[in-house]
Amino acid sequence: MPFRFLEHIATADVAFESWGETLEELFVSSAAALLATMVHEPEQVLRSREVRIDLENEELDLLLFAFLNELVFLKDARGILLHGERVMITEQEGLLRLEALVRGERIDPSRHRFLVEVKAVTLHRLAVVNEGGQWRATVVLDV
Repeated sequence: MPFRFLEHIATADVAFESWGETLEELFVSSAAALLATMVHEPEQVLRSREVRIDLENEELDLLLFAFLNELVFLKDARGILLHGERVMITEQEGLLRLEALVRGERIDPSRHRFLVEVKAVTLHRLAVVNEGGQWRATVVLDV
């Protein structure tokens, strides 16, 4: 599992650390942690629907913030639970661009048992770093 929950960071919210060999793997791992925070068995969320996400930001941590908040928005606005499937991050003239393909399905209360309702990703302790050639992120979710 490319993430772990951090119980000592936030007592009223949920925090996790995610990692990957590449930035793209880090973003996919972070999406997996978000989904695992929300539903009991994220592997039960079918990958039958495809959504494309395009985002830009000058800061890497804020790009991750926007990506995860977009997944929360899609859950709330369209009723879709999503897996991070494929992410591509490029840089041009100091601007980071994310192109992501996410897959999932509409929320089905008979199959998707929610653990907590994630309201948003917070900026509290948000960090994206490269340590020893591995990308790591710390994320706190408002629940």
